Parts: sequence; C-alpha cells; structure tokens
Amino acid sequence: MMTIVMVLGLLLKYGPMSGYEIQQKMQSAKTDKWAYVQPASIYHALRKLDKEELITLQTLEQTGNRSKAIYSITSKGKSEFDTMLINSFKKASVVFPTALYTVLTFMDEASKDALIEALNVQQQAIQETYNEMREGQLEKEKYSEVPKNVLFIFQNIYEQCELQLKFLEELKQDLLKEEESSTNN
Repeated sequence: MMTIVMVLGLLLKYGPMSGYEIQQKMQSAKTDKWAYVQPASIYHALRKLDKEELITLQTLEQTGNRSKAIYSITSKGKSEFDTMLINSFKKASVVFPTALYTVLTFMDEASKDALIEALNVQQQAIQETYNEMREGQLEKEKYSEVPKNVLFIFQNIYEQCELQLKFLEELKQDLLKEEESSTNN
C-alpha cells in the first residue's frame, strides 16, 4: 500500500518519471527507513498501477541496449491517490515494537549479559537510523528549503528514536541492577 501511495504521489508531485528515477527520489528521502519501501517493490507497483490504469506508459526511451519506461499518473490515478491519502490520514499511526514486547515477556529465560548485549546492538541500530535521518535532513537543506510537512516527518522520527532509546536504556539499567543485586546476594 505505501509503495503505491509513494509511487502515485511522486508521479503527481514531480511529473513523469522512470522506475529508476522514482527509486532515486525514494532513496534520497530514506523511505526504506520510514515507509519500508524497498526498491524491488517499486517495479512491481508500476506494473500493478499500469494494469489498473492508474498510471500510463508515457514513453519508452532507448539508450544503447537499455530501454527506460517513463510513466505518468492518469486522472483515475489522481483520484485513487486522493482517496488513499485521506484514508491514510484516518488510520492510527502508532506502531508498537511487537517483536521487542514479545521477547520482553520471556526475558527472564535468557542470560542477563546476553540481553544487555542485545539491547546495546538495538540501541546502536536505532542511533544509526537517527544519524542517517539527520544527515538526510542536512543534505536536503543544502539544496533546497525543506517543506514544513517534511520537517514534521523528520521531527517525529527523531522523537520516536529518542523515545525508544530512552526505553531501551531504562530496560538495560534495570537488568544491570538485577545482575548487580544477584551477585551481591
């Protein structure tokens, strides 16, 4: 669903593009981090959208042995995009870290040292995501003014990362206290 919204939205906002150009726009926006859109899914979405007549093949450019399909959004696609956009705004957007919550239920069965190390790994991964998003924002700001709605996205991502890092640190500190008290007894 998000891949389709992204593809339609990009074609609507920027005009006709190839799958590769759409992929480049998404990569520069780090959509793999926040929208979970993978490059291969773009081409699948293009085929599906073309079949459903939400986009159309505008031109097929030949460069040597390679061909580049340029797609544009149709009026039917614009209408469908509008519907998807409004429906997406209606959906609750809170996402719980279900994998973490599930294993927290059974964490007493694991070694405290192993859990602390695993939490360190997770903290590092979240910090790397945070840093990548910061770098992405700074890169965007070098070339143009970042729209207010995009700044809202960045801010929310930072706050989500900070909240999760705080939660993991509290969990880790609790484990360290438990480990310390068990060695003192």
